[in-house]
Amino acid sequence: MKLLCDHQRLREGLALVNGIIPNKATRQALENVNLVAKDGTLELVGTDLEVALRLSIEDVKVGEPGTVLVPGRVTADFVRDLVGDTVSLETSGENKLIVSSGSGRGELPTSDPDEFPVVARFEEKGALSVQGGTFQKLVARTAFASAKEQGRYAMHGILVMVEDETLRMVATDGRRLAVSSAPIVGDGGPPRRAIVPTKAMQAFQRVITDPLEQVQLQFTDSQLGLRTKRAEVFARLIDGEFPRYTAVVPTETSHLLEADAEQLARHLKLVSNVTTTDARAVRLSLSTGRLELFGRSAAAGQASAQMDADFKGDDCDIAFNPDFLMEGLRNCESDVVRLEFNDRTSPGKFTLGENYVYVVMPITVDI
Repeated sequence: MKLLCDHQRLREGLALVNGIIPNKATRQALENVNLVAKDGTLELVGTDLEVALRLSIEDVKVGEPGTVLVPGRVTADFVRDLVGDTVSLETSGENKLIVSSGSGRGELPTSDPDEFPVVARFEEKGALSVQGGTFQKLVARTAFASAKEQGRYAMHGILVMVEDETLRMVATDGRRLAVSSAPIVGDGGPPRRAIVPTKAMQAFQRVITDPLEQVQLQFTDSQLGLRTKRAEVFARLIDGEFPRYTAVVPTETSHLLEADAEQLARHLKLVSNVTTTDARAVRLSLSTGRLELFGRSAAAGQASAQMDADFKGDDCDIAFNPDFLMEGLRNCESDVVRLEFNDRTSPGKFTLGENYVYVVMPITVDI
C-alpha cells in the first residue's frame, strides 16, 4: 500500500471509526482499524462485532492499492498530532506501516488483514430514505433515556419502528421513557421494527454530517444498516422483548402545567444543588398561576424557587428525580414545557416538542 491522503479527512475518519473499536477485546484484531486503498479511495473499517463502520475518504492519491490492519487507537492518536496538510501511508516489509506528514514520521505495526472479521456491505433493495437531520433529531430525543445499568437487555437499546410513513423511536430505562416520531415521505413498505443498541444509534448519528442529506436505512432479521454518502454503519439487533411503551404514556390526566422551559431548567438546577445521591428528589408544588420547586437533604440543607406558570387542576405536589427532568429539558424543542399527570404517584407526561413525549415516574418520598 502506498497513498497520499488529506490530513483532516483522515484524522476525522479515524476518530469516527475509533468510536466503534473496543479498548480491550477477546480478539486482538478487533482493536485494529482495517485500511483498504483502491481506485482513489481509502476505506476505514472498524467493528466490535455488534457495531461496524465502513467510512470512505475520496480523492486519495493511491500509488499502490492494498489492505493493512493497524492498531486503531495508536493510529488515530498519531495522525491527530501530525502537522501538515497531507499524510503519507506506505507499507514497508510485511509488518510495518510508515505514516508521515511534514517532519513527523511513525512506524506502526501491522497485522494480517485476514484476521479481521468480514463486514457486510449495504444492500439497497428494500431500503427506505429519511433526511439525515430528522434521524439525528430522533436519536438525540430518545437515546439519553435508554438503560445504562445492568438489567433487562432490551432496554439497552432504542426501539426503531417504521409504519404508516412514520419513523418512531422509543427508549426507556424503566423509570422514564422518551418517544419521538417524524413522517417519512414516500415509504410504502411493510411495517418494520428493531431494537438497536444505543451505541450503534449514536454511531449512526455521528456519521451524518449534512442534516439535509437523504440517508438510507435497511432493516434485516439480524441487523439495521444505515448509509450516507461517505459511510455505512451496521448494528446487530438486540434480541428481546421491548416494554409495552404505549401502556405507560398517560392518555387522560386531571392536572396540566405549562411553564417556561428555560426558566424551569434553571430553577431545577438551582434547587437540585442541595439534594444528594441518597435524597435525589425535587418537589413541584402547583397552584393556580404558580409553581414552586423545593429540595432538601440532611447533608446539604434546603432550597426553593418560585416561578409563574399556567396550571389547571387542584393544588397538589409531585416529586421527581431532577436529573431526569433536566436531561429531558436539555432536549426540549419548545419554549413552553407541558406537564400532565393525575396524582403524586402517577407518571408525569412531559411534552417537549412536536411529536415528542417524555414520561417520568415520580418519587413518592416526603420532601
